[in-house]
Amino acid sequence: MAHPKSVVPMHPTLFAYLGALSLTGDVAADAARLLTETGHGETAAHSRRVAAVARRLAQQWHIDATRAHAAAWLHDISAVISTDRRLPLAESLGLIIIPEERRTPVLVHQKLSSLIARDAFGIIDAAVLSAIGCHTTLKADSSTLDRAVFVADKLAWDQAGDPPYRAALERAAEQGPGRGALCYLEYLRQRREILPAFHLWAAEAYQQLSTQACGAGNWKR
Repeated sequence: MAHPKSVVPMHPTLFAYLGALSLTGDVAADAARLLTETGHGETAAHSRRVAAVARRLAQQWHIDATRAHAAAWLHDISAVISTDRRLPLAESLGLIIIPEERRTPVLVHQKLSSLIARDAFGIIDAAVLSAIGCHTTLKADSSTLDRAVFVADKLAWDQAGDPPYRAALERAAEQGPGRGALCYLEYLRQRREILPAFHLWAAEAYQQLSTQACGAGNWKR
């Protein structure tokens, strides 16, 4: 997803964090450069892996791979904002913060990433912004693009080694986006008592997808 080379005007509060952001027209290159130049090379490497998996899932699930690739590259772009500043920044920018995000401020990063994608990178595609904005938790009435970035982020996780759910998630993803998303949400639900917070969006997405799974396989795609 390319944009003309430009310097994107942004909210003054974001400008204080990011400065003038010169875009080349290549979302992947621009995101990688910003992350690397701000000392977040590991996040850039993670985003590259997520983008590759998102492209694969997009092709497998018959959706726009270019959109999936762009959303994946920008899903963690808020890493440029230190964790202790994310909640105050989100509030100053007018984002709605729910109790789970106040208890575990790292969860607000998906909303900040979507805002940065829009206001700093000039992304106007609502579907791409949605996928970025729910990539950690998913949400009810999710699109297949939302699910692709959500599942890709979990398969290309940012910790050492393989995630314990990888094999099950890969098998579920073969059955479609609903099955794939539900597989990881079930993994979270089973651990909700030990998680710092089980996000409301994740709970709502789980309820909706599990209800669909009990029906006639009528998955929302």
